[in-house]
Amino acid sequence: MIIFYSPDILTCSDLPEEESGHVVRVLRHTEGDEIDIVDGNGTWYHCRITSAHPKHCGIEILSVQKEQHLPYKVELAIGPTKNLDRMEWCLEKSVELGLDRFTPLRCRFSERKDLKTDRLRKIAISAMKQSLKATIPQIDEMTDFHRFIEEPFDGQKFIAHCMDDQTRHLLAHSVHKGCNVRILIGPEGDFSPDEVSYAIQNGFLPVSLGDQRLRTETAALVSVHTVHLINNI
Repeated sequence: MIIFYSPDILTCSDLPEEESGHVVRVLRHTEGDEIDIVDGNGTWYHCRITSAHPKHCGIEILSVQKEQHLPYKVELAIGPTKNLDRMEWCLEKSVELGLDRFTPLRCRFSERKDLKTDRLRKIAISAMKQSLKATIPQIDEMTDFHRFIEEPFDGQKFIAHCMDDQTRHLLAHSVHKGCNVRILIGPEGDFSPDEVSYAIQNGFLPVSLGDQRLRTETAALVSVHTVHLINNI
């Protein structure tokens, strides 16, 4: 099954140019063919092609269906890796698993202090379509660690770090079914002791993802998968 993305489908009867090209040039759909479109805000549209133009493919909405949302949300805040490809891969796979918000964190030991979110959003859209979802996660600009820590959140808050001299709880034993989850993953140099301390003071539970030492992007995927796994046991 192939789905297409049109954020303005309710106000514009043409698909965006890139999606139009995919429909007409690549897949060779013609007038009268039926396709499925999502708006990125949680709604599916079953449509009929009215004009098979490669730059502005016209469509007619036949039926509308709301996506069934999970009873909990997963938010991932992460210190971006120096290698941008790894960060993009992490976002792509996290969206496929199920992610509601992605926040790049500017931490003390971050090797990458700035990050352009335009490309990240395109990757998130592609991953949404690939995994047959209808909602794009919120993609934040690079955010200061301390400012993010102080942000209110209704749910469980975790900080995953690698300091062996600090008490940590296994994430898999700490997640409560049905609860919103916000988890912090440190940069390649990990969080600083002061950052960990400040997060704990603001209600974050320090957690471990197991005995293995994981890369930043791997730790992020393990954490997201763990939350979904516990909720589906």
